[in-house]
Amino acid sequence: MTAPSPTQEAIAALIAAEMHREGPLLPILHSLQSAFGHVPAEAVPMIAEALNIGRAEVHGVMSFYHDFRSVPAGRHVVKICRAEACQAVGGVGFADAVLEKLGTAWHGTSANGAVTVEPVYCLGLCANGPAAMIDGRPVAGLSAEDLVAEVSA
Repeated sequence: MTAPSPTQEAIAALIAAEMHREGPLLPILHSLQSAFGHVPAEAVPMIAEALNIGRAEVHGVMSFYHDFRSVPAGRHVVKICRAEACQAVGGVGFADAVLEKLGTAWHGTSANGAVTVEPVYCLGLCANGPAAMIDGRPVAGLSAEDLVAEVSA
């Protein structure tokens, strides 16, 4: 399912719907990302104006919280654990192989738009690493080939 295209009217409506909250910036960002799959660039000045803050503050919050995206993600989002426990059982090689097979880098999306790969720091599957999450579903013990095959199907 493709997210709708962001229009100024839709962005303004989502911002307005969260303005009643105390500290509405994070709820606004979550609402926009939920609606569009990312926080559109054209929303940043609108958010800043609505909250009477600088654009840099909006960007700062977005960059601090790594789950916010400024561009749409692929059809699948793969998060690969980068914590020490997974690294100790081959996580670095696993991650490198996944990135190579998909032809992308961290926070990148494969050329065909199918997969976005992001780092995450512990999924709680330490005994079964290296671990990953595919579209919100935790997986462990997969080879890089198996993971890539699963998101490429």
